[in-house]
Amino acid sequence: MKLLFAIFMIIISTSALAQGSLKEGNTQLDLGLGFSSWGIPIYIGFDYGVHKDITIGGEFAYRSFKEDNNKKTYSKSVFGLSGNLNYHFNNILRLPKIWDLYAGLNIGILFWTSESENSSGLGLGAQFGTRYFLSDKFGLNMEFGGGNRFSGGKFGITYKM
Repeated sequence: MKLLFAIFMIIISTSALAQGSLKEGNTQLDLGLGFSSWGIPIYIGFDYGVHKDITIGGEFAYRSFKEDNNKKTYSKSVFGLSGNLNYHFNNILRLPKIWDLYAGLNIGILFWTSESENSSGLGLGAQFGTRYFLSDKFGLNMEFGGGNRFSGGKFGITYKM
């Protein structure tokens, strides 16, 4: 089994090398589901290449969940808008072009409503993620984050425009 794994890694490492996850001036869209302490968000996001290793982007997320408070259950809806800046490690790590490995920071605002309150909040956080491209245009994405209510994890699809 170790021999098969070693052969697999050699084949991957000798394949075409990435030129960055997203060429400068190009855009990609992400769509998927997430998980957090505040329900299961549905998200749509975009990234724009500003450098071969750097993207800026934004995201809209929505989630609805029930929360128990003082023996009463409240339904809550949460909308989030955030911006992010990511560094992509593809060139430094010489990853095959099917992979995109990145980390970065985000800032955003959440708006939540329920029977008991309407409020908003600002948050700063960080994220780490990867994409696996099935073709030149389509891929799968996975991301984990921490530091704010945008945090948690996400899994979805990516489309390069």
